[in-house]
Amino acid sequence: MSHLGQLQTRLGCSFQNEDLLRLALTHPSLAHESGEPTPHNQRLEFLGDAVLQLVLTEKLFALFPAFDEGQLSKSRAKLVNGETLAGLGRALGLGQYLILSRGEEGNGGRDRSSTLADAFEAVLGALFLDGGLDVVRDFILREFAPALGDLDTLPGIENPKGELQELLQSRSNSAPEYLVVSATGPDHDRVFECTVQHGGIELARGTGRSKKAAESDAALAALKKLREAATASS
Repeated sequence: MSHLGQLQTRLGCSFQNEDLLRLALTHPSLAHESGEPTPHNQRLEFLGDAVLQLVLTEKLFALFPAFDEGQLSKSRAKLVNGETLAGLGRALGLGQYLILSRGEEGNGGRDRSSTLADAFEAVLGALFLDGGLDVVRDFILREFAPALGDLDTLPGIENPKGELQELLQSRSNSAPEYLVVSATGPDHDRVFECTVQHGGIELARGTGRSKKAAESDAALAALKKLREAATASS
C-alpha cells in the first residue's frame, strides 16, 4: 500500500484525486526554503476551516434548540480550537505524512501543534473538494463524536445563572428567583439546597457547599430541563 494509501485507510476515506491529499499535507516551509512558487496547504486550510465551522454549527443548532446564538457560539468555540485540532491530527498520525522542508523537519515540525492543526483543517478542505459536503460532514462528525458527546449535557455554560436569566427574560419580563430550602451538616462542611422558580413555578433544585454554588447548580439543572423540553417538542 502506498504512503498516501495508508493515510486514507486511517482517515476512513478514499480520495479520487490523491493530489489534493498530497497538497493538504504540504507545509508552507517547502516554498519558503526553495524560494520558488510551490503549492502548499494554506488555501486548503482556509477552506477546511470554513467547512468545519459550517458542519459543527449545523450539528450544534440541531442538538441544542433551546440555546441562542451566543450560547451556540461558545459551544462551537470549545470544539474548534488549536489544541483540539492538533490532538485530532496526532490521533490520525498526520505528522508522519507531512511534506516539510529540511529546516522545518529539523525543528520538530512533524509534532508541532500549530502545524498539525493546520494540516487537519487542510485535509478537511481536500475532502470537501474531492468528495463533497456529505463526505466531509461524515468524517467531521465521526472525529468530533467524543467531544460532541461531552457537550451533550450542556454546551459551554460558564455562568448558569446569567444564561438562565437571559433565556427566561427572552420569554417574559420576570427574572428567576432563588430560594435556599435547607442547609445541612456542620458549620465547616455545610451543604445547601436551593430551588429556582420562575413565575411561581419551580424549575429545578440544586445543591452546593455555599448558597452561590447551590444557586448555580439549580440554574444548571433548570437549563438542562428547558433544553430537554425544547428538544422533545421540536
